[in-house]
Amino acid sequence: MNNRAAQIHDSLKHPVIDGDGHWLEPVPVFLEYLHETGGAQSVDRMRALWQRGHAWYRASWEERQRSRTRRSNWWGATSNTLDKATALLPALMNERLPELGIDFALIYPSLGLALNGIADDDLRRAAARAYNMMTADMFAPYAARFAPVAIIPVNSPAEGIDELEYAIGKLGYRAIMLKGNQERPIPSAAQGSDAKNAPWYVDTIALDSPLDYDPFWQRCVDLGVAVTQHSGSGRWPDRGSISNFTFNHIGHFAASNHAFARGVFLGGLTHRYPSLNFGFMEGGVSWACQLCADLIEHWEKRRPAGLQNPLATDLPELRQLIAKYGDPRLQANTDAIMNSLDFLRPECSVEELARQEFVTDDFAAAGIQSKDDIRTTFATNFYFGCESDDRTTMWAFDPRMGFRLRPVFSSDFTHFDVPDFREVIPEAFEMVEKGFVTEQDFREFTFTNAATLHTRNNPDFFKDTVVERAVAEELGVKAAMPRAST
Repeated sequence: MNNRAAQIHDSLKHPVIDGDGHWLEPVPVFLEYLHETGGAQSVDRMRALWQRGHAWYRASWEERQRSRTRRSNWWGATSNTLDKATALLPALMNERLPELGIDFALIYPSLGLALNGIADDDLRRAAARAYNMMTADMFAPYAARFAPVAIIPVNSPAEGIDELEYAIGKLGYRAIMLKGNQERPIPSAAQGSDAKNAPWYVDTIALDSPLDYDPFWQRCVDLGVAVTQHSGSGRWPDRGSISNFTFNHIGHFAASNHAFARGVFLGGLTHRYPSLNFGFMEGGVSWACQLCADLIEHWEKRRPAGLQNPLATDLPELRQLIAKYGDPRLQANTDAIMNSLDFLRPECSVEELARQEFVTDDFAAAGIQSKDDIRTTFATNFYFGCESDDRTTMWAFDPRMGFRLRPVFSSDFTHFDVPDFREVIPEAFEMVEKGFVTEQDFREFTFTNAATLHTRNNPDFFKDTVVERAVAEELGVKAAMPRAST
């Protein structure tokens, strides 16, 4: 088993790019950087936040019932000693990557995944800056095999732009991640004395946001980065089990990605910024297959041209049918029934139902004129992080779906669901061995799609890396596009 990953790699006709690996941040070192960016108070507040993470485990069952404390994971990192050391030490990860059958890896946070969700503005920004400084420093000697991913807090467009420009312009990052769904208090409910506990809503920051994020999206284009979301939905109401972690965990990345992708698509981001790619990490691709199919069906039936006009109902004929087939009670209520002919809006006349000012084109911002436009957007601008044990990855390549999507191989190194780093590539390759996908599909999954995601706005993304030549040959990358100044 030790050499299986390397054997599979050597049999391929292409390199392998890990589009979503992780590392295990050294907590004491992170706190040193946090002290530098936010002072001693930030360190104290961060430690206090971590203590809250123990709340479920240190509470009685009665306390959990009373507070409805969600069951969280009891531990998150691999227990394998060598793998844990590999996740912690960039030098060891660099040494072992060929053994694991991987040529190049994008490295996402582990501890840092939660930093974008910190409610306190000052602490969130200081923590993201500390993480980005630390990670840039620790992976700098190994740039030939790794591209660490910067944390970009986007509770507001301004803070997003500030960290984006610092991470790329000052620290040299080439890849970023953000939290695409911001949890905000409902304004009408947040005016009382208990505003901190006011009901909240999910702002996808791409559709109906109270803030204008267009300057941020434009800056992503200017600076040559793809937008990747790596954020879950752990606080959402459907993740409320106080006893069962699996209930809370299954699908939480997919749910978050589904919401953000809907906002990106229907909010018209890919229409206004056609060169901007979006990566939805760690949620698989099955939800995207469903979303693409749902959008096609909704465009067909729910766009203005596809809607049936309520006025098309022949009211005299309907009266006759009620008179002929209705029982005495139905006949006695004929006039009232004629004013309640839509189950979604009872006691509303067909004349009001048909008022044209209330009929909107939900696809207008996206610039959609045909089903093929939807397929093209999903196949061109959207990429989906899929772990090696996710069989539904095959759906992205299944011609019966009517579209072909772009899954990106994601090792998820470091986390509890990867018990042995050496098994990741063999597990992914089982799809080829069992005939679920072709070798070309596997090539796209483990190489082409990750390369395309990150080079569309930055052809130099893989410059001076071990996969530079292979990417250039695969994609025909020749020269970098000019970048805006930072």
